[in-house]
Amino acid sequence: MGMIGSGGEAVQYIRFQSPHRNSRGHFTGVFGLVNNLAREGRLSDEQETFRRRSNSWYDAAYADPSTIDPHVYDDEVNPGAAAWFKPSATHLLSRVSGYLEILAAHGVDCQALRSADPGRVIYEDDVQIVVVPHALDSTAAQASTNRRGVTCR
Repeated sequence: MGMIGSGGEAVQYIRFQSPHRNSRGHFTGVFGLVNNLAREGRLSDEQETFRRRSNSWYDAAYADPSTIDPHVYDDEVNPGAAAWFKPSATHLLSRVSGYLEILAAHGVDCQALRSADPGRVIYEDDVQIVVVPHALDSTAAQASTNRRGVTCR
């Protein structure tokens, strides 16, 4: 179930991800997409410097859910688990654009999704939630109908 903001409107969580499933059947998030480019040695020196500096900043700015719950991304326990930003995490969201620029420069598709109810919440802190998407959650009666995507580039 989605949250209701102080004005009575539904809170819109935000996720940036590939529109294509990876080899495990999941949609890789924006950070994973850029990290994959780095592992493949495709980033310029400037892009790699940005990636390292920004990844370090994000690591210091908020918790990695898997360090708090080692099973949060376990595919058998929580199939398809994915992190979504809370809209109040503006300090985190404002830095995503640099990652999107790298993806665009390499022709890697990315989409921004917004949803008041992206799935069953399995982890939450002040800036993010991790959910099992309704379509993959055996406890859900039906897939969420209030997700909307926007191409990032």
